[in-house]
Amino acid sequence: MSPTQAQAEQARARAAELRALLQHHAHRYYVLDAPDIPDADYDRLFAELQDIEAQHPALRTPDSPTQRVIGQVLPGLLPVQHARPMLSIRTETDTTAAGAEAFDARVRRELGLAADDPALSYCAELKFDGLAINLRYEDGVLVQASTRGDGQIGEDVTHNVRMIGQVPLRLFGTPPPLLEIRGEAYMRRDDFERLNERQREQGAKTFINPRNTAAGAIRQLDSAGMRDKRLSFFAYGLGEVQGYAAAPATHSGTLAAIAAFGVPVCPEHAVVHGPAGLAAFHERISAERDALPFDIDGVVYKVDSLELQRQLGFVTREPRWAVAHKFPAQEQTTRLLAIEVQVGRTGKLTPVARLAPVFVGGTTVGNATLHNLFELRRKGVRVGDAVIVRRAGDVIPEIVGRIAEPRTRYVPNFRMPATCPACASVVLRERGSVEHRCSGGLFCPAQRKQALLHFASRRALDIEGLGEKLVDQLVDSGLVKGLPELYGLDAARLAALERMGQRSAANLVAMLERSKATTLARFLYALGIRHVGEATARDLAGHFGSLERLMDAPPEALQQVPDVGPVVARSIHTFLTQAHNREVLQQLRAAGLHWEEHDARAASSPQAAAAAPLAGRTLVLTGTLPTLTRDDAKALIEAAGGKVAGSVSKKTHAVIAGSEAGSKLDKARELGITVLDEDGLRRLLAG
Repeated sequence: MSPTQAQAEQARARAAELRALLQHHAHRYYVLDAPDIPDADYDRLFAELQDIEAQHPALRTPDSPTQRVIGQVLPGLLPVQHARPMLSIRTETDTTAAGAEAFDARVRRELGLAADDPALSYCAELKFDGLAINLRYEDGVLVQASTRGDGQIGEDVTHNVRMIGQVPLRLFGTPPPLLEIRGEAYMRRDDFERLNERQREQGAKTFINPRNTAAGAIRQLDSAGMRDKRLSFFAYGLGEVQGYAAAPATHSGTLAAIAAFGVPVCPEHAVVHGPAGLAAFHERISAERDALPFDIDGVVYKVDSLELQRQLGFVTREPRWAVAHKFPAQEQTTRLLAIEVQVGRTGKLTPVARLAPVFVGGTTVGNATLHNLFELRRKGVRVGDAVIVRRAGDVIPEIVGRIAEPRTRYVPNFRMPATCPACASVVLRERGSVEHRCSGGLFCPAQRKQALLHFASRRALDIEGLGEKLVDQLVDSGLVKGLPELYGLDAARLAALERMGQRSAANLVAMLERSKATTLARFLYALGIRHVGEATARDLAGHFGSLERLMDAPPEALQQVPDVGPVVARSIHTFLTQAHNREVLQQLRAAGLHWEEHDARAASSPQAAAAAPLAGRTLVLTGTLPTLTRDDAKALIEAAGGKVAGSVSKKTHAVIAGSEAGSKLDKARELGITVLDEDGLRRLLAG
C-alpha cells in the first residue's frame, strides 16, 4: 500500500470513528439530556471531521453530523406519496371519564367481547401539539422526512428536519433495511418564550403559539429559518417497514424498540387496563399538564396488542383501535376592563390586562400579560374590547388578540407612563428596544429584592448566606428597605427570623462585614446598572480609577471606555445622576464599603500595561485550586494584564490546573503547553 493510499485509509477509518462518536454524544445531549463531554470537546471532534471531509470529499456521507447544514434553499416543497397512509385519529369530545368509557365499550363491541371477558390492555400516550412527521430510514440512514399532508401525500421537508438535533441521521443498533418512524415535531415552551423574547427585543413580530411556529419552521423553503427556532421531536409509531424479523407484538414494545434505535420517545406513556385505567391516565396527565415543558391538548389511547389492532382495522380514514381524548380548551373570550403597568424585579415595565374573570385551561383568569407597548399596539386592543385569552401550561396568560367588533365609543390608545409607578423615577426606552424600564434601580421598591440578590451574588460582593428566601424575609418583614440597611443588621434581629439560628445569623453578619472590603470593579457590578456586566465594570474602574470621577463623567467621557457606546453610556449616566441613587451610594460608603482607588491615567498608560507581569499572555483555568476560587484566580490574572480563555489552543501560554482537572489538562499536555499549579500561578503573578 502506497503512502497516499495509507493516508486515505487512515482518514476513512478516523472519519467513521468520528461519526460514531459524534452520533453518540449528540444522542446523549439532545435525547437523553445527559451530555458526557463539554461542548468545546464536541466542537473539536466536529471540526476534525469537517477537516477530513474537506480534504477527502468522497468520505462525506449522508449520515455525517456535518450534513446538518443551515442555509439550504429549495425552489418548492416536493410531494411525497406515503407508502402507508398517515391517518388521523378520531377525537373523543367528552373531556370527562365518560370519554374513556365510551372508547373502551366501542372497542369491546367491535371485538365481540362479553361483559365478563378480561379487561383490554391499552397504551396511553400524550397528544402532542405539533406537526406530524414521517422519517424514512434505509439501512439505518435518514433519507427522507415528510409531513402528513392529506394523509396520502405529504411534503418533503428533509432539509429542515435534519436540523432537529433529536432526529438521528443514523439509527443505533441493527434496524431493518427499511424503517419509517412517525412522530411529532414540536417546540418546547421555554424555547418558544426565548424565541419571542428575542423577537420583542428586536422589535419584530412575535409568534402566536409553539405549534404554529414549529409547523411554519418545518415548511420553510430556506433551512436558515431553523437557526433560531429550536425544535424537538417525539416518535409515536411506525410507517412502512421491511425486513423487521424481530418486530414487537405490542405498541408499547414498538415504542421501546424505537427508543433503542436512538429516536426519542416521550417517557409519559403507560400500559393501562380497561376504562378505569384510561380514565386514571387522563386525570393524572390533566393534573400534570401545566408542569410539562411542552403543549399537549389531550391524550391518545391505543389498543396495545398489534394483532388486535389488525382485527379491529379502520373505518374510513380512522383506526378503530385508537382515539384522542382531549382536555378542556385553553382559549376563551372575555372583556378587557383596564390596562395597568407592573414593574418587574429588573425594572422592566409591563402592561397588564385586567379582565372580566374567565375560566381557561382549568383555572379562572383575571389578568393577562400584554408584554410591551409595541406588542399591545400590534394586537390593536383597547380597554372595553372583547379579547381572546390563552393559557398554556405554566406560561402567564396572554391576550392573543381582539374580537373584530365595532367599538361603540372612542377609546384612546394606551400610553406608557413617563415615570415609574413604584418610585417615580424616570422611565427610559433605549433606541431600537421595545422595553420601557425604571431607572431607579437602587431606590425602586419593586426592584428591591432583585437588587439585594444581585448585590450579594458571587461575582458581585459575594455575601454567602444571603439567598432568595432570606431576602424575601428581610424585605417582607420591613427589616431591609435598601442596600445600606443590610449593613445595619445584627445577629439578634437575624436570629429571630424563621429558619435562621444564631450560628447562621452570626455567619451572615461576618460575611457582611467581610464584603465591605472590595474592589471598585466588583462594587460597580454589584450596583446592577443596566448593561454593566463584569467586563464593563472592570473597564470603568480601570479607566476612571475612582467612584467620584465616574459619577461626574458626562456621556461623552464614558464613551471613551472600551465597548461603551451611546446606549450603555446613557444607561450609566442616567443611573449615576439620579438623586436617590447617589444618596444610596453615599450611604453605602458611610456604612464602611471601601476599595483602593488610583490614578487611572497612570495605570492605563501603555508603559504601565506593558510592565504588567502577565501582559499579552493567555491562561486557561481547569479543576479546583486549593485556596483560590475560579473567579478570584481570574481577577488576579486580569489585574496582572493577562487574559483568561475558556479553551486550550496553541495560543495558550499556560494552563493552571487544580484537583479534578478535566479535558483541558489533557489537551495542554497533548500540545506541550506549560501546566502550573496554584503556587506556580502566584509566582507568575509576582513577576
